[in-house]
Amino acid sequence: MSVLTLAWRYLAYYRTRTLLLVVALALTCVLPLSAHMLIRVFSERLLARATATPLIVGPRGDRVNLVLKTLYFRSGDGGGVSEADVKSLQDSGLALAIPMHLRYTAQGHPLVGTSLDYFDLRGLHTREGTLPRRLGDAVLGLHVAELLHLGPGDSLLTDQQSLYDISSTYPLKLHVTGVLAHTGTADDEAVFVDVKTAWIVDGVSHGHTDVTAANADSSVILERTDHEVKTNAAIVEYNEVTDANIASFHTHGEDKDLPISAVIVVPHDAKSATLLKARYGLSKTRQMLEPVAVVRELMDLVFRVQRFFDANFALVATAAALFLGLILVLSRQLRRRELETMWRIGCRPGMTAQLQATELTIVVVLSLLLAGGVALAALQLAPQLVRLI
Repeated sequence: MSVLTLAWRYLAYYRTRTLLLVVALALTCVLPLSAHMLIRVFSERLLARATATPLIVGPRGDRVNLVLKTLYFRSGDGGGVSEADVKSLQDSGLALAIPMHLRYTAQGHPLVGTSLDYFDLRGLHTREGTLPRRLGDAVLGLHVAELLHLGPGDSLLTDQQSLYDISSTYPLKLHVTGVLAHTGTADDEAVFVDVKTAWIVDGVSHGHTDVTAANADSSVILERTDHEVKTNAAIVEYNEVTDANIASFHTHGEDKDLPISAVIVVPHDAKSATLLKARYGLSKTRQMLEPVAVVRELMDLVFRVQRFFDANFALVATAAALFLGLILVLSRQLRRRELETMWRIGCRPGMTAQLQATELTIVVVLSLLLAGGVALAALQLAPQLVRLI
């Protein structure tokens, strides 16, 4: 009978003790293995998305937050920059400017107000239906559509920001016109609308009955002149864009008053990018960032933290090895009579040591297989974990 067979049968006989050893060693290995794999996936995906985004313009402040908010649609304050910044970039003739309005959510998912140029930049196309064509239209990321069981022809509501703020706008009913094809990126998790639709949710734009008509409800009119009609808060604004009322939707205020969270800037060439960076480098209220540079700084920090955990793992692994050695010594003492019997019945010299070495090898291999399996399972969940991050 071979040493491997003897070792396997011994471990199988004492299965509880073997299982405890395997699980203990696997737990020691699974965290660093999973961390290395997840960090690698996280960095690759983050760098790929940052590389596909040439430049970002936003308010001066936290550089990392601005980049991650723009790349992964983190909702927040709608201000920072405005439609005036978008038009200024477009009028410069140096770049394509793509507005990003990221303040709201729709049924728990990011509501992204942007332009059709965004879909061209990301190479997005619909799996079914069409991209938004008018006010009130929305196209869903694949994961959103699957989670909410929605498709072209359905509708969904934007989320109310505050239940107790009576001055806030009502949720807007969006009409789903299409579902995007799978991308494996944050685009799968978002609801996309035109930026003008996002301004309706913002309350900057709205639609209501024609108060200039002769038969308009006089109870909502404060003042009427030849040039304008002032209304009070009693006027009812539409919470859905339809064929019948779409012409009544309008925007109040100047371009500088129309909020934008950030602007994705696509320079026409390297010279245009350099000129734009120089201009925004002098601005006291705006900043222009290269997402790749910011993400690399972030990943350098992550890798430094990882090295700290690697050092900690080395200490834990050393302690685990010492405990395993202690277990082997104690096991040899407990098995002295068994090992002596094997020697007396004719086992060759050194076979008992070889037997224990084989048993240890089997335990270590099983532990690594278990740790690797858990790490691979974590890797399969990497997209969800990256979205949480």
